[in-house]
Amino acid sequence: QVQLVESGGGLVQPGGSLRLSCEASGFTFDLHAIGWFRQAPGKEREGVSCISSIGDDTHYADSVKGRFTISRDNAKNTVYLLMNRLKPEDTAVYYCARLNVPVCLKAPYDTWGQGTQVTVSS
Repeated sequence: QVQLVESGGGLVQPGGSLRLSCEASGFTFDLHAIGWFRQAPGKEREGVSCISSIGDDTHYADSVKGRFTISRDNAKNTVYLLMNRLKPEDTAVYYCARLNVPVCLKAPYDTWGQGTQVTVSS
C-alpha cells in the first residue's frame, strides 16, 4: 500500500523552529520527487517546497525561501522540512505528496499524506 505519513507539527512561538517529517512506504522511494504543501483555514492549498528523487534539486515558494529547508534521507524513506523563523502566517496544515516522476515538475501529485498541523502563535 502506497502511503505517506507526516509528523512533527505542533504549537510554536513566532521566531521558533519545527522539523516536519514525511515517511513513505509501499513504493520505491528514490524514484520519486516529493513536495510539501500547506493549507490555512479559508485559503487555497499552497505549494511550499519540492525535492527531486535523489535530493540534488530543490524548490521553494517565495514566502518560505531562506527560512525553510527541504531534505531527504532515501535510506530512511523520509523527507524533512526544517522550518526556521516561523511566522503566524505559516500556520496551516502541512501535507507531503508524491510526484510520479523523479524531478520537480508541474505535474500531478498522485499520493498525499493526511497532514500535520503547524500553529505559530504566542
